[in-house]
Amino acid sequence: MSSADKAAELQRAFAMFNQVSAELTQAYEALQGRVASLTEELAVANGELRRQYREKEALSERLSSLLDALPAGVVLLDASAHVLALNPAAMLMLGEEALGRHWGDVVSRSLAPSMTVGEWWLGERRLSIAESLLPSGEGKILLLHDITSAQQMKEELERSQRLAAMGEMAASLAHQLRTPLAAALLYAANLGQPGIRDEARARFSEKATAQLRRLERLIQDVLLFARGESIGRDRIVAGELLAEAAQTMEALMLAQQVEFLVDDQCAGARLVGSRKALFGALVNLLENALQATPAGGKICLSGKICGDFLRYSVSDTGPGIPADKRDRIFEPFYTTKGQGTGLGLAIALGVARAHGGNIELAPAGGQGAEFVMLLPVAAAEKES
Repeated sequence: MSSADKAAELQRAFAMFNQVSAELTQAYEALQGRVASLTEELAVANGELRRQYREKEALSERLSSLLDALPAGVVLLDASAHVLALNPAAMLMLGEEALGRHWGDVVSRSLAPSMTVGEWWLGERRLSIAESLLPSGEGKILLLHDITSAQQMKEELERSQRLAAMGEMAASLAHQLRTPLAAALLYAANLGQPGIRDEARARFSEKATAQLRRLERLIQDVLLFARGESIGRDRIVAGELLAEAAQTMEALMLAQQVEFLVDDQCAGARLVGSRKALFGALVNLLENALQATPAGGKICLSGKICGDFLRYSVSDTGPGIPADKRDRIFEPFYTTKGQGTGLGLAIALGVARAHGGNIELAPAGGQGAEFVMLLPVAAAEKES
């Protein structure tokens, strides 16, 4: 290659180098501009983050102050149900030793189940406990609210309503007392007649005694309705209560030639409350069914768990309850039977409600009637 060609080649290489150098300079200047822009944006973002952090910190302080001032107890549980934190109200309720313990242990140590789902006894105080999952799904928040005053007001209101019902129905009660009393006086007067035969004297004595017992039953029902049933804290095996009621009524069913079926699907469930009161309410439903069922009919007593409740059912093949009377059968002193006091179903309903449950008349689906008593299952049974 000649010197001229080499010079030309060198000139072209130098020109290319100048071009690339200029492009690099332009790229570097653009990069510097972009870095400056990003630096500015980063500064703005950092400022926004610092502002958000300060706002969150202030919000956290406000929330902390609110939790400290909140009269209800707040308990924070982790995913394994251990107590992570307590607000001051919860600390007063459960004690500082609850921190770090499993919530089940805290419940066993400090709380006792009531007859109402979601409500517990803390000594003489009554608590309502509501729970909510954390947004992350890794734990729960429990809200403990003292409802002792509200419960006392509710009991006072129920007592006032019972007394009001007694006042409104005093005339009906006087009429029901007068009838058996007049009959008893008549039979007693016949006992004093001279020359009465021993057979007649025994018959009049028996009839007078029967009317006096009817008076006694009526007065007992009135007193029970007026003061309400006293609810205890017996732990009751639901199947045993079912069997006890069935055994009590079995002979009467046989005597009236009524087929009696018992279906126990209680699966070991337990109830908390007054065994005597619940037994009386269940027997009352069976007695009503027996009075309505003719010879050759059938009565079925069953019990099974339905979610958080135990379902006792008493069904019969009697004539059923007319549609115009279904809305009144639980009213005090309302009865369709000549010898009834009209308080049996009202008392049974009061017992069920005092235990956190209810009694319902199932919708008419054919012959007969079905009464259903729902009672909350003891908390320990639901946890297991």
